[in-house]
Amino acid sequence: MPVLEFEESPWIPSSERAQRSRQHERGTSAERRYKRSHRRSPTSNTYRRHRHRHHGAAAHSRRHGEHSRRSYSSQSSRAPSVEDDEDGHLIYRHGDVLRERYKILATLGEGTFGKVVKVKDMDVDRVMALKIIKNVEKYREAAKLEINALEKIAQKDPEGRHLCVKMIDWFDYHGHICIAFEMLGLSVFDFLKDNNYQPYPLEAVRHIAYQLCYSVKFLHDNKLTHTDLKPENILFVDSDFDIIYNNKRYSFQKRDIRRIKRTDVRLIDFGSATFDDEHHSTIVSTRHYRAPEVILELGWSQPCDVWSIGCIVFELYLGITLFQTHDNREHLAMMERILGPIPYRMARKTKTKYFYHGKLDWDEKSSAGRYVRENCKPLHRYQASDDQDHRNLFDLIARMLEYEPTSRIPLSEALRHPFFDKIPHHQRLGEYRGSSEDSRERSHSLSRLQSLDGYSNVR
Repeated sequence: MPVLEFEESPWIPSSERAQRSRQHERGTSAERRYKRSHRRSPTSNTYRRHRHRHHGAAAHSRRHGEHSRRSYSSQSSRAPSVEDDEDGHLIYRHGDVLRERYKILATLGEGTFGKVVKVKDMDVDRVMALKIIKNVEKYREAAKLEINALEKIAQKDPEGRHLCVKMIDWFDYHGHICIAFEMLGLSVFDFLKDNNYQPYPLEAVRHIAYQLCYSVKFLHDNKLTHTDLKPENILFVDSDFDIIYNNKRYSFQKRDIRRIKRTDVRLIDFGSATFDDEHHSTIVSTRHYRAPEVILELGWSQPCDVWSIGCIVFELYLGITLFQTHDNREHLAMMERILGPIPYRMARKTKTKYFYHGKLDWDEKSSAGRYVRENCKPLHRYQASDDQDHRNLFDLIARMLEYEPTSRIPLSEALRHPFFDKIPHHQRLGEYRGSSEDSRERSHSLSRLQSLDGYSNVR
């Protein structure tokens, strides 16, 4: 199994419940520090940096027992000292053994909430990822929220059939909450970045999107909203790849292209996951995947995850971020440019100051206005081909990006969308194993509908 190779590990929890509003606005989780300036804006032919005025947002057993400080006779297992740095990170060296069981092999990532290390569980001779939370009260509390969510997920799905990452163990090590997870591969974002933002093949997009919808539907069915869905939080089980020679004559990138061998994924980072009966912070989600009802502070529930999935699927398909901005008003302007006007009801109901008489207060002649106009276009114009597969994909994305949460496609319906008809039988999950005859009929109906409206509802 390949080792995770994060610049900033997606294993770091994305926020703590008590401070979500502030944390999410400046950067919810550690991995948000990935340099999104390396991403391309939607119409750029080269990698764009954020414009000058946009700055990157900042990405069981003895649960309360003390570690026994004793000398180890084995040279390969030495007793660690228990000391923290000035930020509250545990100071460790490779070879340290925690709780006489977890031997630290390498550092996988570091973020606001702590560090993630590759460890060997010496009890069962297994390699796993161990998230070591800072010895700081607010981060400990955030970790406990994530553990609570993961334990309830495990109770509902002990076999892991719904593709959420498996928590293997957790413990308190001298004030550091430590959570052990199964070892996985790269995130779909890291793979994309390492592949110079070459988009995923359509079949890979289809399978990843299908699994994501299935996994998140499981959360929704159990009254849980993830709230921080993004490519960094979707990990390949195995990120091995083949090299494909790039023979495009006029390609500005002559380097070879990586093709993922296996597109099985797992959903991670439940540090912001919120149950229906828990407090809902005003602001959730990483900026680029944030739903309009969140920006407009109209309240949110499970449909905000569906919006995020729509943004993610677009990004996998094109290799670019759909909404590349860090400003609320500009974000809304991009939405209107891509998806059409924001509904009057939402504009009138919001208490934010982004609208005037029900219309977005936005100067299209300003430099920001020109940027949006030049870098964003109606959604259907991003479609790379007019083939039915591509039309199906963009129909699904459009339904996920409905402004009104109540109008947004539910994941139970999304999983039966014609775009997923070509998922092979061996990749189908749960009850979503419709007959080929039903699939053909749905595809035919959608094709007929699209030919009639011609995407006329998008300007």
